[in-house]
Amino acid sequence: MKWRILIVIAAIGLLSCKKNKNGIPDEPWFNLFTVEDDLKLGEQVMREIESNPQEYPILDSAQYPQAYAHLYRMRDTILSTGKLKYANKFPWRIRIIRDDSTLNAFCAPAGYIYIYTGIIKYLRNEAELMGVLAHEMAHADRRHVTQQLTQAYGVQTLLSLITGRENPGLLAEIASALLMLSFSRDHERDADAHSVIYLCPTSYKADGAAYFFEYILQAGGPRIPAFLSTHPDPGERVQNIRQRARDMGCSGGEFYDARYAQLKASLP
Repeated sequence: MKWRILIVIAAIGLLSCKKNKNGIPDEPWFNLFTVEDDLKLGEQVMREIESNPQEYPILDSAQYPQAYAHLYRMRDTILSTGKLKYANKFPWRIRIIRDDSTLNAFCAPAGYIYIYTGIIKYLRNEAELMGVLAHEMAHADRRHVTQQLTQAYGVQTLLSLITGRENPGLLAEIASALLMLSFSRDHERDADAHSVIYLCPTSYKADGAAYFFEYILQAGGPRIPAFLSTHPDPGERVQNIRQRARDMGCSGGEFYDARYAQLKASLP
């Protein structure tokens, strides 16, 4: 494992990220961890989250099959576009956390996706939630999560988890940190851009994430998700998302309000 630590010291100084004219990286940033490492860490974090029902009260998929069927249909629409590099490599597992007061969703490494009932019930249509889902899937597919966790916890610490030297306390801390994980501005712009790339071939409004940002800011007070206070300016993000959809000539225009009402009705 020592060779990985030595490589990262050299690579950080030598590698640069090629960007296109819009300032969006053409390729993911350098990442010390392999895709297999993402899979191992993601599974470990998933187990930690789902063994803690007090903090993460997850809805049983057998008890709420309709809700999960809606979300997996939406996920599969994104995966079927052929735009995700790890569409067939990552599990892309979705779980719903029962917490109506939390307007949030997050994604663990390798595509373990968690969506709070609060954000599902607050949003108005599928296009808005698809913008959120595509954004979170972009964080996993572009491997932003392990890149950001590396900065937060350090290379040696994460390697010790991946290689089997268990530290339940640290896993619990990482699981909690994912809810509040603050990605870099470049990561957020990249995920915003890829949410459009993923949705553009579909029948949905490709700028669904822009509608999400506009609407979520109307929540006011403590209901505004914490990540909006640390990410790039939401107004700038709305403009960038809509400009990308125009530049790509995205023609989908569906919001699917009625179908979204069915999703809401299927929740407790």
